[in-house]
Amino acid sequence: MSPPGPDLFAPSAEPASASSGVKGRTGSSRAATQPLADRLRPARLEDVQGQEHLLGGEGTIRLMLAQGRLPSLILWGGPGCGKTTIARLLAAEAGLNFAQVSAVFSGVSDLRKVFEEADRRLEATGRGTLLFVDEIHRFNRAQQDSFLPYVERGTVVLVGATTENPSFTLNSALLSRCQVLVLNRLDDAALEALLQRAEHEGGVALPVTDAARASLRAMADGDGRYLLNMVEQILLSRRGSDAPPLDDQQLARLLTRRPVLYDRDREEHYNLISALHKSLRGSDPDAALYWFARMLEGGEDPRYIARRLVRFASEDVGEADPTSLPLAQAAAQAYERLGSPEGELALAQLVVHLAVASKSNAVYAAYKAARKLARQTGSLIPPAHIRNATTALMRDLGYGKGYAYDHDREDAFSGQNYFPDGMPRATLYQPTGRGFEERIARRLEMLNARRAELQQAEASAKELTPENPTPANPEEPTT
Repeated sequence: MSPPGPDLFAPSAEPASASSGVKGRTGSSRAATQPLADRLRPARLEDVQGQEHLLGGEGTIRLMLAQGRLPSLILWGGPGCGKTTIARLLAAEAGLNFAQVSAVFSGVSDLRKVFEEADRRLEATGRGTLLFVDEIHRFNRAQQDSFLPYVERGTVVLVGATTENPSFTLNSALLSRCQVLVLNRLDDAALEALLQRAEHEGGVALPVTDAARASLRAMADGDGRYLLNMVEQILLSRRGSDAPPLDDQQLARLLTRRPVLYDRDREEHYNLISALHKSLRGSDPDAALYWFARMLEGGEDPRYIARRLVRFASEDVGEADPTSLPLAQAAAQAYERLGSPEGELALAQLVVHLAVASKSNAVYAAYKAARKLARQTGSLIPPAHIRNATTALMRDLGYGKGYAYDHDREDAFSGQNYFPDGMPRATLYQPTGRGFEERIARRLEMLNARRAELQQAEASAKELTPENPTPANPEEPTT
């Protein structure tokens, strides 16, 4: 272990924020209880980790600051990626007063006070205000609309932070007045840089093995704040101890793993089910199993996954492997009977089966084409020969007349027309040459040829009327 160094938790002086709206964190009583993540909050944009696409030399925010005009922004990213820090530092860089509200604790009255104060300050000093709204997606539509006149007049530069897709949670009027910037989750290199900064600030190496250090970064799952909170917990647990460094098993016993980011009614839900569906369509059983497991780990209802797998069996496998739909139904029923975790294995088996099955969306495409054709053709009635003649009047009107019972014909195929009279025959289902549909395609080719022969024979038979029992000889005049 490294020799004892300065106490990472001892009070330390920090430079006050360059923004007059941010109080300096220099009081000893404050520092004694200040979380490590807050104490290590970057004091310059250059120190923010993992957001080089925004803060690097050619980053979006850097270019905005260089132009001398900061527009209203929506910072969209996961927890612990630096949204609040960036907002504070932007206020300092742009020479704006910093004001902060949280959508969890604030209402329209709180916002009105901020706007009135910003108006007075702007009129008295000419200095603008950067209003940082944490969890902005939690404001309802009326609350979001209250920002609009102040953003338009330039009373405030709005910087909203959200972990949810702004397309789903913010109204279009507000989005049209803001630029949405996407923040990355912190990758392994960024998390390691945070660990090294914590060690540098405290002057002591983190008492963990290399394997445990890698596990620590994995447990953070891209959340820098959560990583530093775990570091703080490790250091407190080993304070004053000269025990060997923690290995990964000891680390797992000491710390709780960060819950998987997953919201069953938000964007992440749709992202993961889309990833599962596309991995199945791409015939990758390993990726499909991974996304299936990710959804389960996130707390998704296995019944929802089962329903989507049943749909996939029809939409993307179809007649290329007609066993897939009954297998999907069987797996769903197995889960209903066994529950979790036993029933999840049946769903995992189905995931693998659907991934490796031959694929065809021919039935799905034919269904959509049939619906479109049905809308276009309106209320055309079936031809008379396939209408059901249940009364004497219907029989007198010709219902059912001329119907050919297919089972009485050669190969159980009559070749009759079943589309409405006067409507051209439509080819909707076009099987692929994959899996079982290869056989279907050959059979339909044979049936279509046979249908053409029978229809030609029927047309020839209609020419043989009682008045003309033999075909006319083109070389002899008819009487």
